[in-house]
Amino acid sequence: MKARSALALLSPLGVALVIAVCAWLVLYQAGGSTGRSPRPAPPPAPTPGTLAATASAAPAPADAAGRRRAARTALEAIDAHGGRYVIAVEDLTSGESVVHGETQGRFVSASVIKADILAALLLRAQDEGVVLTAEQRDLAAAMIRRSDNDAAQRLWVEIGRREGFDAANGRLGLSPEHAGQRGVWGLTRTTVQDQLTLLRRIFTEESPLTAESRTYLRTLMSTVADDQRWGIAAAASPEGAVALKNGWLPREPTGLWVVNSIGMVEREGHTLLVAVLTDGQSTRDAGIDLVEHAATAAADALAAR
Repeated sequence: MKARSALALLSPLGVALVIAVCAWLVLYQAGGSTGRSPRPAPPPAPTPGTLAATASAAPAPADAAGRRRAARTALEAIDAHGGRYVIAVEDLTSGESVVHGETQGRFVSASVIKADILAALLLRAQDEGVVLTAEQRDLAAAMIRRSDNDAAQRLWVEIGRREGFDAANGRLGLSPEHAGQRGVWGLTRTTVQDQLTLLRRIFTEESPLTAESRTYLRTLMSTVADDQRWGIAAAASPEGAVALKNGWLPREPTGLWVVNSIGMVEREGHTLLVAVLTDGQSTRDAGIDLVEHAATAAADALAAR
């Protein structure tokens, strides 16, 4: 009764004012247009299942593009010491990849060719339906783990020298640029794309090599001598797996160095195939420094969370 009397005492103008104030309050609480942007509702608290799904989800295209841009930016800032370099990295976990540097250039293989020689030997054994002899396995271990040149020369002869090597690379899917070259095996010229193709044949099922052959090759590359555990190994996490083959060679008459490194590293939960080729380096150490900086910069960017 008192409330009704109080309302009756209001003038028509007062009633209109009360109604307007009430309407404004309703709009404010609902996030309507009041001259300010509405405040978003707080997100629901994540459950353990939600967090797991978020962590395992494929990266959004914008994130993937950002990682590739970050890799290229970091690589462009690296000093090649007056020489050349090229790097190719393929992330087997995310499917992303980056290639930078002298992408169309051909580089002297040096001792990274030894992984290719062993792949050719294993293909030959598969074709003949035999396993490697004890002597061949000893030679292969010396060639990959210690980069023994005498062992490489003996296996080069066993695969049929240049003709057998070219035939094997044709089956492995390497480009024709690899074929028809002359000279000693260590001076064979290669491209970074061919090296990445070779790594796919060694580390994925996309290969004419059997699972047993791939495992054997990877095992040797994972157990190289301590004094050769440099190069792309720098890009691995402290506890991450590493499998590699390095190569280095001073060229005559300049005395400038070729320093190469190919293989697989694990970084922050990502499995990365990495190939870095260089030439024109003033010293072996300068080449190693370049390879390690490039590999680490690219791996940092692609494996960023």
